[in-house]
Amino acid sequence: MIIEFLNEKFLENGALYINVLNIFVLIMLIILFITARQTGKKWSKVNDYLGLITKTINSVRYGDLTKKVEHVELPNSEPLADSLNRMIETLYDREKMIDEYQNELNRQNRMLEAVINSLSDGLLIIDSNHKILRVTPKVSEWFNIDGKQIMGHFTADYITIPNNESIENLNDTDVVINNDKASNFTASSMELKLEDKKKRFIIILKNVTDQRELENLKEDFVATLTHDLKVPIIAETNMLELFLNETFGKVSEKQEIALKNMQASNRELLDLVQIVLDTYKYKGTNIRLYRENILLKGFINEIIDEMRPIADKTHNNLNFLLERDIRVFADKIQLKRVIKNLISNAISYGEANSPIEIRIGEIPKYIIIKVKDYGAGISEADIGKIFNKYYSAAKKFRKIGTGLGLYLALQIMKAHEGDLTVESKEGEYTEFCIKLPATSDSTLYYGE
Repeated sequence: MIIEFLNEKFLENGALYINVLNIFVLIMLIILFITARQTGKKWSKVNDYLGLITKTINSVRYGDLTKKVEHVELPNSEPLADSLNRMIETLYDREKMIDEYQNELNRQNRMLEAVINSLSDGLLIIDSNHKILRVTPKVSEWFNIDGKQIMGHFTADYITIPNNESIENLNDTDVVINNDKASNFTASSMELKLEDKKKRFIIILKNVTDQRELENLKEDFVATLTHDLKVPIIAETNMLELFLNETFGKVSEKQEIALKNMQASNRELLDLVQIVLDTYKYKGTNIRLYRENILLKGFINEIIDEMRPIADKTHNNLNFLLERDIRVFADKIQLKRVIKNLISNAISYGEANSPIEIRIGEIPKYIIIKVKDYGAGISEADIGKIFNKYYSAAKKFRKIGTGLGLYLALQIMKAHEGDLTVESKEGEYTEFCIKLPATSDSTLYYGE
């Protein structure tokens, strides 16, 4: 019975345990179901949120900076959304700033291009192989071809440079544009340095046709005028000579002095007119030379004898410092004109009662003739200008001058393949140096 009772109790309790276990499992299943459902919803929200962020980022990636990440009911999502939105706002502000800078840069580029295109000069940009990279409209007009068709062609296809000069070293050099040979053009070039360190050059073309025509008209006018002026001056000189020779009767002492002063002034005026005429008659190496062997000792003594009466008026002593005689091969008339001009300047601008030194010598490849005065000197500001056409310091000293004497003298020396240089110290001295090419027999003759 005990055994039966125990079995009965076990069966009753077992059923109870089974029922409890079943209820527990059912509860757990219900809890798991509810938990899984809630977790699924959460992951669904996370996936939706990530999709929203991805969509916003892709929009930003393709340039739409107006998109924003919307806030969702998801724990810890707000800091990420705020950070992304601030980043997008920063990018938007930067883009606006860049657009403003770019618009301003484009505006300045358009203005610069408009200025360049409106220049009367033409500009070409070429590479190291002389291929054309870019041209202005003015160049296209002169070349008579569309600008785009010029690109990639060689400069030589459109421009001829005389004397085979290097295109990289042009400096107001006369050139010929093949499609416009009737006009006159000059070209200058300079290297265009950019960050890529590739060699490029910019060529500046100028149409100087009108300028050349104006210069020719001016030169023709001045040449005609000076030539016509010489006629009455020479007639006056001859008449003064007749008076001094007493052809028309005896001349008193006072009259003779007056006539000689008039004669000296007339001679200076004739020299002045001759200088003006020669300046327009000769252009650098176009001066026609008639060269001959000249012994400098006698040649310079003759010049000094001619200039001494003028030097005596200011009590300047003309000192010819000679170590030995030297022979040169030069145009006697033109060389005499240069030396007389230098001595005349020394008398005009040197100190009265001071010596004027003339000396001859030799340096490698050259025979030199120096004329030195002690007086006003030439300032540093003026010394680089004195050989320029029309430049004259005469007004500073209340004297008359055309500014052509030294210019013409330099052209004469260049025609001789020589040079004319100057050294000076203001308030102390000025020394001009004539350089003539030495020949094989220049030093064969030695004086006493």
